[in-house]
Formats: sequence, C-alpha cells, structure tokens
Amino acid sequence: MVKSARKLIGATNPLEAEPGTIRGDLAVEVGRNVIHGSDAVESGEREIKLWFGSEGIVDWSPAMLPWLREM
Repeated sequence: MVKSARKLIGATNPLEAEPGTIRGDLAVEVGRNVIHGSDAVESGEREIKLWFGSEGIVDWSPAMLPWLREM
C-alpha cells in the first residue's frame, strides 16, 4: 500500500516527479511539495501520532455513501 501511494504522490523533488503524479503536476519545490507520504507503515503510525495526537484519525463515512457505492 505504501509503495502504491508513493507512486501516486511522485518523487520528493517535484522536478523529478513524473507527470500525472500529484507532485509532478502540482508542486514546484521540495520544501513545498504539496503532499506528504510516509516511507513505511511504521513511519506513518509515528507521524500520525505526532501530528494528530492520541486521538489519531477518526473513521468517517459520508451520508451519501449508500448512493455512491452499492454495499
């Protein structure tokens, strides 16, 4: 999953990111490269605690979900 996400995000340096990736299409410099992607699940867990505290990320489903996707 991490590898797939990082492929979609693009290289850390936007000038090296492929067209069609988030950084390749929307970013212009390393320090402001639009999006962050952890390099491993363990890093992601640590970074979530760092940025979101003990509450972490909440589960949420849009009210329109039954209309968007058959369950």
